This record gives sequence, C-alpha cells and structure tokens, in this order.
Amino acid sequence: MSETRGYSFRLIETNKRAIPTHPGVMLGRLCIAQDIPVSDAAQFFGVSRMTVYKWFKGQEMPRKKQIEKIEEVIAKLKTKVHLD
Repeated sequence: MSETRGYSFRLIETNKRAIPTHPGVMLGRLCIAQDIPVSDAAQFFGVSRMTVYKWFKGQEMPRKKQIEKIEEVIAKLKTKVHLD
C-alpha cells in the first residue's frame, strides 16, 4: 500500500476509522485523496496544523463558522474526486 505524500499511514488509518459524517473527517478524506497539505488547510481555515489533524481524526469538532466553510470546500472537492 502506498503512502500519500505528506500523510502518515497512522493518520490515514485513523481517518478511515473515524465517524464518516464528522465534517473534519470528511474534509480529511478529501484532502488525503487529493494530496492537499495539512498546512494549506490550516492556513485556509485560519487554524493550527494540530487543529486540522484533530479534525481529520474526528477528535475535535470545528466551530460552526468553520463547519460552514468546510461544507463549501467539501462540495467543491467532491466534484474532483470520487470517494467510496
């Protein structure tokens, strides 16, 4: 199994096991699939990389304002990749 550039096997596996309806987990799956760096996501959302890692793992819920922005990004990214 090949590792996605910038994403550890551990993060990818944790994301796969996390609650699929969690906004941060959904964002994480798309970022991993499209190889979007955590640092880019953190900068875009105005949060730390650690916060983004926690979102991707389903360990922390984004704030309401961030969830709205995440939903917009997810809608745009889903048109570029097909996820199971």
